[in-house]
Amino acid sequence: MGSTSGETPCCHIIALPYPGRGHINPMMNLCKLLVSKCSNLNITFIVTEEWFGFIKSTPKPLTITFQTIPNVIPSELIRASIFPEFVKAVYTKMEAPVEELLDQLQLPKVSAIIADTYLPWAVAVGNRRNIPVVSLWTMSPSVYSVFYHFDLLIQNQHFPVDNLAERGDEVVDYIPGISPTRLTDLPTFYSGTGNQVLDKVLEAFICIRKAQCVMFTSFYELERQVIDSLSTIFAFPVYSVGPLIPHNTLDSTPDANLDYFKWLNSQPAKSVLYVSLGSFLSVSREQMDEIIEGIRESGVKYLWVARGDTARIQEACGEMGLVVPWCDQLKVLCHSSVGGFWTHCGWNSTLEGVYAGVPMLTFPIFWDQIPDSKLIVDDWKVGMKVRDVGKEKLVGKKEISAIIQRFMSLDGYESKQMRRNVSELKETCAQALSEGGSSEANLDAFISKYLK
Repeated sequence: MGSTSGETPCCHIIALPYPGRGHINPMMNLCKLLVSKCSNLNITFIVTEEWFGFIKSTPKPLTITFQTIPNVIPSELIRASIFPEFVKAVYTKMEAPVEELLDQLQLPKVSAIIADTYLPWAVAVGNRRNIPVVSLWTMSPSVYSVFYHFDLLIQNQHFPVDNLAERGDEVVDYIPGISPTRLTDLPTFYSGTGNQVLDKVLEAFICIRKAQCVMFTSFYELERQVIDSLSTIFAFPVYSVGPLIPHNTLDSTPDANLDYFKWLNSQPAKSVLYVSLGSFLSVSREQMDEIIEGIRESGVKYLWVARGDTARIQEACGEMGLVVPWCDQLKVLCHSSVGGFWTHCGWNSTLEGVYAGVPMLTFPIFWDQIPDSKLIVDDWKVGMKVRDVGKEKLVGKKEISAIIQRFMSLDGYESKQMRRNVSELKETCAQALSEGGSSEANLDAFISKYLK
């Protein structure tokens, strides 16, 4: 990467991630990337005391310093079960202790606050202190555009919708930059938990208009039309700097000797299905049983990262694979024996699949995972769906087994096309991250504007 070291005067950034794994990780990766390019940059990374306990051992440069606020929001351990209450607490309880902390720290002049878009109060904090606020969006630009143009859904009578089962196939073809999309492929804001937090999300998109710039964790070529359309609308800069892959992520490290890597090393090329259903929400017990049976009946080799009763899953799935409680996901995806990625379609995982050039078997559960699945399967054509989200039914083991076999085949026409497409997307991603590529150029432009 090109370096601005030696050109950048001493400056300071405040990093404010939303308190969730899928938000903290990209924020930290961005901070590591910035300090790797700016030798005189210091970053104060603010999290709750609970989250500090989770991440305090994370390897990081000395120029990134953790600071904590009290646990004024519900615990991460129960977040999924009380999600609307959790979101409300994040929106209403965190601002005051963050302000108090900033007063106590008495930092040198702060060049910018980089805050997750889902912390709308951070924009007000920065504006009160005359500090530029960078809004970091850790989901796809397409989802960003849906929320930014939410009034168009209302004008076209596509929100609210009382019966999505009947109207789910109606097509939305008027959101700038986005390909025609069924209502059922939009984020899950029509009912249930998603509908309960929608007002908070839209609140964030009102506040974002007072930020000084927006940063996407995507790369420009992945969603070119969406990013171009947003760039013409905003009165402030838009930077696409992703995917925010951990610095030197594929270097040889001690965990390469772990059992799951030894096992992967012994498997044929592209023979293993890597399974991960995410770190936050999960499927029902009934659906999980069908997934287990389907994977076993498929006869495909697998590496499954599963929370909870890994021993039960291992026993039920049989001896064709390995079940582990944790793995280094990106290193696994980049391993030569991995030929497919069963994913819940969280944006970070989606980007890692693209970076590694691995086709994806999509099983979205909630919120932005639904439109991410549509991007993977319909727009980029680098994956297959395990289920149609619009049909809220249990997917049976026989159906699961059949699609796994078709997905993992190296001979079928559909599979060959999918693998060719994802290989091309991988190359495009590599070019974006390379010196002079779009992500590198965007990052340099951001540094020149805000950190000099």
